[in-house]
Amino acid sequence: MSDSQYEIGAVPEIAQRIKDEIAKAVVGQSEVIDQLLVALMCEGHVLLEGVPGTAKTLIARALSMALSVDFSRVQFTPDLMPSDVLGTNVFDPAGAKFTLRKGPIFTGILLADEINRTPPKTQAALLEAMQERRVTIDGETHSLSPVFTVLATQNPIEYEGTYPLPEAELDRFMFKTVVPYPAVQTETQMLSRYNLGFNSIRLEAAGIVPVLDANLLIELRRVVTAVVVEPSIIEYIAKLVRRTRENPAIVLGASPRASIWLLLGSKALAALSGRGFVIPDDVKRLAAPILRHRLILRAEAEIEGLTSERVIESTLAEVETPR
Repeated sequence: MSDSQYEIGAVPEIAQRIKDEIAKAVVGQSEVIDQLLVALMCEGHVLLEGVPGTAKTLIARALSMALSVDFSRVQFTPDLMPSDVLGTNVFDPAGAKFTLRKGPIFTGILLADEINRTPPKTQAALLEAMQERRVTIDGETHSLSPVFTVLATQNPIEYEGTYPLPEAELDRFMFKTVVPYPAVQTETQMLSRYNLGFNSIRLEAAGIVPVLDANLLIELRRVVTAVVVEPSIIEYIAKLVRRTRENPAIVLGASPRASIWLLLGSKALAALSGRGFVIPDDVKRLAAPILRHRLILRAEAEIEGLTSERVIESTLAEVETPR
């Protein structure tokens, strides 16, 4: 059981307040924001994929302001070095010793902008941080914030000058969240805001009020642990992930980490819905963002037009849903 000061019934109200604050800067993208909240409550990281101009950076900035946690942004480029992200030891003549000049990774929310534009060596600098919330610099280990979260972005249509993320790094992202173009009505609302003077460059003027801080976010994470998951749901998750490994169209199926994220994410989604128990629809809703970046299709299957999304849809249809 959770020893948090919060009850599960309070989670939807807190989540709605966060969404209301983000809505002062971002119009629409409710599914994207929901997935970010689920990830934060599970200590997960998110890979945001969308074409330029779909508010990926704006969502990350607004979220950090609503949570009142430190925010850092790193523009990933081909010449970026690991030390530019992690930091480096600098010699201090006055004290005759080396001191750590911390890099932008020492923060609450790290926006890794266009993460696929930097070479694998720099991408790999995030591996230890994403998995263990710590980094090793010159043989010395340094702890990161307990709410450290990576929100990475990448452009799905531009491949020149990019470096595909290795499977080991992709697997560390809880979600690959697709950020779509807004609907016409949503885009009209956005234009009306800008017409009235809104400017995303001066986000502080939007009046976003902090709803949580790092300590309260940790409290909410304790609430999630109290959500009940029936054995039939656990078995359902295991069968879904197992089926991706048995699909003849797939070279590499989802890892056990995918099963864990499906379980934890479903608990967080239930809590955000005000429920103290997980239902199969929680699992189904998170299956695509958790599995889509973990499946590698055979070349011949891709030539025939098969996609990860279609594989996930067929897997959900094939595995019997528990009652």
